[in-house]
Amino acid sequence: MNEIRNLLGRSNIIIYRQVLLAIAFLLAGNITINTVYAAGNPEHRAPESEKGFRRTFHEIELPDVTLTDMNGTRVALGSELDDDKPLMVNFIFTSCPSICPVLSAMFSQAQNHLGPDLDTIRMVSISIDPEHDTPEELRKYAETFHAGPQWHFLTGNLDDIIAVEKAFDVFRGNKMNHEPYTFIRAVNSDSWVRIDGFIGAEDLAKEYQRVTAN
Repeated sequence: MNEIRNLLGRSNIIIYRQVLLAIAFLLAGNITINTVYAAGNPEHRAPESEKGFRRTFHEIELPDVTLTDMNGTRVALGSELDDDKPLMVNFIFTSCPSICPVLSAMFSQAQNHLGPDLDTIRMVSISIDPEHDTPEELRKYAETFHAGPQWHFLTGNLDDIIAVEKAFDVFRGNKMNHEPYTFIRAVNSDSWVRIDGFIGAEDLAKEYQRVTAN
């Protein structure tokens, strides 16, 4: 029993350390996100040639599914993503100890770099752990990362979430194989820009402005 307690204690310390790293990134927006992540995850440190991020273009056909937002309201994915605002989308889960706090820190800090664009954008984070991430959990998570009213969080049933992951080509079998992707789309566009890897908040805002300026 003591061994189990010790293991749980070490697990909580690891999660706590990762949250602190994410907060550190929020407070020091000029530090590259890859540096912050690698500091707490030396086994995942990218080789020099792979550091940074890569942008590619993708056509995405949204599945006809209905999800649930953090207020418990059922929303059609098409209506949530096909409105009259440019979009920034990522995939997270609230108990994630590494990648997700960093992705969420990117969104959180980007809010400070978007300026007047913040009034026109819609940011969406979709949970890939819907069995745990209830609307209540999403509300707590949103508060932790100081999400503004333009930042929406979605959950749903597992089959529907997997369908969304597959549409965005981010499904990797289970949540622990989660990879860092961010998607940006201009208004009324069929083309999405996919950011592969970790990107600083200021650069993320610049990528958004680059996409929506075209």
